[in-house]
Amino acid sequence: MMAAVAYGMSTVLRALGARRVAVAERRAAQEKDGPAAATAGGSTTEGSPPSMASTVATLGDPAFILGTVLVVIGFAGGAVAARFLPLFLAQSIVSANLVITALVGTFLLNIKLLTRDWVAIWTVVLSLCLLGASSSPATRDEASETFRWGILAAAFVIGAIGLFGVYRLGRAAAFVGGFAGGLQFGVIAIAVRVLEGIDPFDPAVLLTDPAAWAIAVAGASGFYIQTVALQVGAVNGVTAVLVVGETAGPSLIGVLFLGDHAQPGLAWLAIAGFVGSVIGAILVAWYGSGDPDHFGEAPEEIGGWRRGRAKPDPADS
Repeated sequence: MMAAVAYGMSTVLRALGARRVAVAERRAAQEKDGPAAATAGGSTTEGSPPSMASTVATLGDPAFILGTVLVVIGFAGGAVAARFLPLFLAQSIVSANLVITALVGTFLLNIKLLTRDWVAIWTVVLSLCLLGASSSPATRDEASETFRWGILAAAFVIGAIGLFGVYRLGRAAAFVGGFAGGLQFGVIAIAVRVLEGIDPFDPAVLLTDPAAWAIAVAGASGFYIQTVALQVGAVNGVTAVLVVGETAGPSLIGVLFLGDHAQPGLAWLAIAGFVGSVIGAILVAWYGSGDPDHFGEAPEEIGGWRRGRAKPDPADS
């Protein structure tokens, strides 16, 4: 749970940093070239690829730096969970950061949570409880050399796809970036699980293990891809698809290749919990895709269950 809290708060703080940089860039563009310059390029608006300069500026924002520190704390907690728990349980617990992101975002990012959002969030929470009740604590952390080299190759491939997506896919950039970032964090969990040279500790074995290099590649690229996704998309939506990526991928690999399983007779409960957590995350992403943009210009959402924007009042025109 330490990882979930740290990751959730980190995401909001980094999104806050991205928004502050976007607002500052837009104001600078308006002062220099007039209001039309704000949408002509250079500044980060939702659905448009950010400039490299804006991403670098985001990395230096104080809120973003604090969020990065929390990422390190979250990584430590997630690594311990991935090492000693079945991956479908460890990653599902870590994915509870979605709830933390949504709650903290209401205070720091002025995001309103409607009835549908709360239902989706609690679907995730209750599904995680089902997973916890059904999982078996027995795990296996041995893997072949080929498997560990495959993890490293996957880190490079996913990283390349994610970078292409956030800079080339327009309005789909946030979705692709969030999902690719989640898959990279899932790669980290798998790599930590099979990492050699930990017990007993052997630095030479550790540094030459392909899984260790996979952690470095997936960590750096996943962090960067998620940062760009937060620049162009809604924080709840990006986090939700990230949760799906970091939960579904490692869970499947753990069951197929690493011997993860539920307690005898409770496989149905584990399946129900896993499916429920993924569906809940997808619902948060679907409804969260209408969150206010970086500049606070998006109109207020319709309440209740429908996804969409409030229609303008004719009296205001």
